[in-house]
Amino acid sequence: MGAGQSRGDLDLPDSDTDYSDNESDNNNNNNNNSTSDTESDKFATPPPHSSASFDVDDIDSRLKSLKLKYAACSLPPSSNGKKPAIKLYRHIGGVSADSKWTLVKDPHCSSFCFIKRKDGADEDEEEEENNGIGDDDDDDDEEEETSGYWELRVGSMVKGTVSSDLQLKMFPEQLRVVFISNGCVWALKFSDENNVYNQFVTEYQNCLFENVYGLEANDGNKLKIYGKDFISWANPDLADDTMWDAPDSLDPDLEEGSGSKAKPKKVDHDLLEEFEEEVTNTTGIQSLALGALDNSFLVGSDSIQVVKNFRHGIHGKGVCVKFDRGSKGVNSSYSTPKKALLMRAETNMMLMSPVTEGRPHASGIHQLDIETGKIVTEWKFGKDGADISMRDITSDSKSSQLDPSGSTFLGLDDNRLCQWDMRDRWGAVQDIATGENSPVLHWTQGHQFSRGTNFQCFASTGDGSIVVGSIDGKIRLYSKTSMRQAKTAFPSLGSPITHVDVTYDGKWVLATTDAYLLLICTLFTDKDGRTKTGFGGRMGNRASAPRLLKLMPLHAHMAGPNNKFHGGQFSWVTEDGNQERHIVVSVGKFSVIWNFEQVKNSGHKCYQNQQGLKSCYCYNIVLKDESIVDSRFMHEKFADCRSPEAPLVVATQMKVTSFSISAKH
Repeated sequence: MGAGQSRGDLDLPDSDTDYSDNESDNNNNNNNNSTSDTESDKFATPPPHSSASFDVDDIDSRLKSLKLKYAACSLPPSSNGKKPAIKLYRHIGGVSADSKWTLVKDPHCSSFCFIKRKDGADEDEEEEENNGIGDDDDDDDEEEETSGYWELRVGSMVKGTVSSDLQLKMFPEQLRVVFISNGCVWALKFSDENNVYNQFVTEYQNCLFENVYGLEANDGNKLKIYGKDFISWANPDLADDTMWDAPDSLDPDLEEGSGSKAKPKKVDHDLLEEFEEEVTNTTGIQSLALGALDNSFLVGSDSIQVVKNFRHGIHGKGVCVKFDRGSKGVNSSYSTPKKALLMRAETNMMLMSPVTEGRPHASGIHQLDIETGKIVTEWKFGKDGADISMRDITSDSKSSQLDPSGSTFLGLDDNRLCQWDMRDRWGAVQDIATGENSPVLHWTQGHQFSRGTNFQCFASTGDGSIVVGSIDGKIRLYSKTSMRQAKTAFPSLGSPITHVDVTYDGKWVLATTDAYLLLICTLFTDKDGRTKTGFGGRMGNRASAPRLLKLMPLHAHMAGPNNKFHGGQFSWVTEDGNQERHIVVSVGKFSVIWNFEQVKNSGHKCYQNQQGLKSCYCYNIVLKDESIVDSRFMHEKFADCRSPEAPLVVATQMKVTSFSISAKH
């Protein structure tokens, strides 16, 4: 896909703003001002029945007198011939000019319910249970209350587990929600009577909490999950957003009303320059290693392509460095690198290869001398005379790759956090030119945790403080002086953290999950009135509620069910006083860009009337013709007077593209 075509694909339609006129065409007898009786705790009002001469309430009371086992959802009240409480719409046409919302006219789709499906239960057993058929012994009702998982159902058309995979977006001012289920994008439009919309939202959030944590959604269990220090995460409406609204958080360049309809802003062709070129490496790009000096590097399975850094992006120099594995002392067990780390003023690169395909853990790293193109040694990870493994490595700080004498870097494993040194314990550089055994990196500091921390990923600030994300969704902040105990530990929202980044000043943490980005403000005011970050002190109950960065349901559907968010990053800053301006993440063929200042602005229209954690849906999309490997902003020094932001580099397996983002939106 050429540069111009890619840029044109940025203009995606606003799929979730208005319904198609087909609603009136398809069903003139229905309207948006339908009414209904009050719904029960779990059900919306069902469709009217042609032979509804009976009293459902009376039948309900008779059934209860029989002491039958009810499903988790109670029976609904009678509709009494009134209009249904909801209307179900399906989006068709993708992003084509003919795309539209169509009303589903199936009468069974005029009601919704949340059904708890038992683990291992088949459809027939589940249907019987939900119809009140079962043993009259209800001694184990309490035990079964939290077993299984909740599903959202609308007739026979929609059946989906209540989770972040639904990508459900709420539009309270329009009494509707939009979500993904069964491979389609759906919308529910609620009656404006009897508070049906609010009841749906409350039940959805309760079911989501129970599915994530396995506990009933009540105040006691929320306190158990979040702790008293982070109870604002469970009740964000009561949270203090003071730290989000610092004076430097408001961007005068923001377009008025840019978030009013929560759609991606259009980037005009003349405001976005593209430079795209083919990769000379025949094996394709595995990862990006952007440099802050003259060069950046496209890492392949058996070589790296050297490219030149310019203010408008990166261009190939025609140099491809093949890995020379014949150096003395180098083991032949080298495999495709999954992580590349620049060191020593970007003249050396550490390449980390997994021991087993499909697993990230590595027993050592290969040190590549970029100037000679040779792998000069294979380092082993070891502690107390025993070989150990690492799942990730990163720089000591945001700018440490620029240090020409740097010899240390950070390492992470499931239950280990440490710093490695290529010098021996007396500070001398180890002799790697002699001997057949690989040298062992020196463990200079760190901690091996006895219990399962399930560490997954980490990143460092400008001063060397460390943020660590875990598989269980928890995020921990460690100061630069101690890796033994976290200064602050944020609770889990239920999704594994696959990648983390942090601003240079440590004030903001960005965590990537499969379905959304989690942005955390680490600032707080201590008891003496001083402003600190969670890296330097215990935040206590002074922590702000986080914010979520999500895709609109249609865009999430276009990205594909198997394409997850990966590699969320701030723009790259390495000097005190400079502030990151954008956030970028890759998902499928999309590179998605948020304006950081806009996300921080609590007055942003995207947040108006939201329930739960504030979620930002205002972004730009770069669409490529193949899956994106990585998206990263170049170093801040490559920004110029035409743009306050350095170019964005987007890499697919066989192409690399640079985007210069104009200062004018």
